[in-house]
Amino acid sequence: MPRFSVIVPVYQVQDYLAECLDSVLTQSFEDFELIAVDDRSPDGCGAILDATAEGDHRVRVLHLPENVGLGRARNAGLDRATGDYVLFLDSDDTFTPGLLAAVEARLRHCQDPDVLVYDYARSHPDGRVVRAASAAVTGRPGPEVFDLDERPDLLELLQVVWNKAYRRDYVTEQGLTFPAGYYEDTPWTYPALLAAGRITLLDRVGVHYRQRQEGGNILATPSRKHFDVFAQYDLVFAFLDRRPDLDRWRPVVYGRMLHHLNTVVSRAGRIPPGDRREFFRRAAEHCARLRPAGYRPPAGVDGVRTELLSQGRYTGYQAVRALARTRRLVTRGA
Repeated sequence: MPRFSVIVPVYQVQDYLAECLDSVLTQSFEDFELIAVDDRSPDGCGAILDATAEGDHRVRVLHLPENVGLGRARNAGLDRATGDYVLFLDSDDTFTPGLLAAVEARLRHCQDPDVLVYDYARSHPDGRVVRAASAAVTGRPGPEVFDLDERPDLLELLQVVWNKAYRRDYVTEQGLTFPAGYYEDTPWTYPALLAAGRITLLDRVGVHYRQRQEGGNILATPSRKHFDVFAQYDLVFAFLDRRPDLDRWRPVVYGRMLHHLNTVVSRAGRIPPGDRREFFRRAAEHCARLRPAGYRPPAGVDGVRTELLSQGRYTGYQAVRALARTRRLVTRGA
């Protein structure tokens, strides 16, 4: 049984796949299996995976009979995983050298916690590598092993699956799986952190998150699929419904949900212009149903903006957004 199972879902990344695989296979810590899931990729990815597996016994390749999407491809890899811990890596991103050795040392030191969180950096096409703002959280002094009550700031991080190592038995105990659709990390990462009894941090950049300009990021592509965000948060709150012992987290998760909905609708290139008013109507229905009694909106413009969004007030939201943009321009001019 290997120490780590590294799961890499693969789809249309022929130009980046070899670098991704190499970043795993050249790790100094070698006790791992790499499970690469070919999600019926129409390019040369399948052949690259097969050639890599022929040259390295640690590589296992799954060729799916049909394209199922990122979340379900990860599930297929998870079903085959045998390691003590599971890590996920997207196939256009890379591990940093020495990551697995550092993760192993931290896990041993902390007596195998449920979840280990490490940091990441954005890798830009012009060669810049910029560490994420989460460094302020991962580097903050605190207990070595904790639960979320001791470090609620972890919920302020970008909720992605690929900056963590998960004890596989814990994943099984919690029944963690990925849904179909966009924003599939959301119903995994919130339950994984909320339910964990033992979490630790590794103050180290473990992943270079590739920023692609040629339309490779589906979250930056206009589509009605961005409406999937509502269903994904329904799954998060359904988890909380099953866990009354975690009910105190509802206001916090609701606030993070509003922040996420605001990001989806405010970022250019996500919600098609003709669908924006519908998104606001859906947001109002969604928030009216899920809003917990203890929620208090944040102060300032962000609080006003998210409250308008939660009430479906499209015109007011647009006015506040325009005012904030004007103030930024005036400040810069001054």
